[in-house]
Amino acid sequence: MEIKKTPKADLEKKKVIFFEIGLILALVIVFAAFEYKDYDKQTIDLSQRAIDDIPEEIIPITEQKVKPPPPPPPKQVTQIKIVEDDVEVDEDIDIDVEADDETIIEEYIPPEEDEEGIVEAEIFTVVESMPEFPGGMGELMKYLATNIKYPPLAKESGIQGRVFINFVVEPDGKISNVKVLRGIGGGCDEEAVRVVESMPKWKAGKQRGKPVRVSYNLPVKFTLQ
Repeated sequence: MEIKKTPKADLEKKKVIFFEIGLILALVIVFAAFEYKDYDKQTIDLSQRAIDDIPEEIIPITEQKVKPPPPPPPKQVTQIKIVEDDVEVDEDIDIDVEADDETIIEEYIPPEEDEEGIVEAEIFTVVESMPEFPGGMGELMKYLATNIKYPPLAKESGIQGRVFINFVVEPDGKISNVKVLRGIGGGCDEEAVRVVESMPKWKAGKQRGKPVRVSYNLPVKFTLQ
């Protein structure tokens, strides 16, 4: 009996192809074997791992306290006392020219001064009877209007307003210690001081029936016409 075999089922024709495929697979396996690397396995025991729990050191901030500077020493005021040439000396002072280290010198005791004569009289601001210009306030306004000369600088600059002057009316009615409390400039302050200093004697203020020193404030008005 003859066996029927199709040409497609004949493997003899495909022997070369199968051989080439097998050769390629063998080369791939050999190449993979050379490239393969084996690493050593390390076992880590997490239970025996020490945990470093070191608290962080906190560095305190150093505050530098600056000491305040010491207060300045009090100013020393030197008082100069003027002595007139015609003052009489109670005792003569003898100077021993031939004195040496063994000469006995008597202790000098200065004479006692009367403090009451040195103390300045008190200046009042409010008294029972206030000082008054001769003839009253109306005459005072007339005096200021007549004697004040408007400064040229104030005219050119258009300066006007009130200059407040403070002065002391003495027990004899004279004017002293004239000063500007609030000025407007332009020469008006100086003119107001000049007019006040040239005023005639006032009627002195009285406290308990006695004339005393009284401080007085006077506004001097400068108005451009």
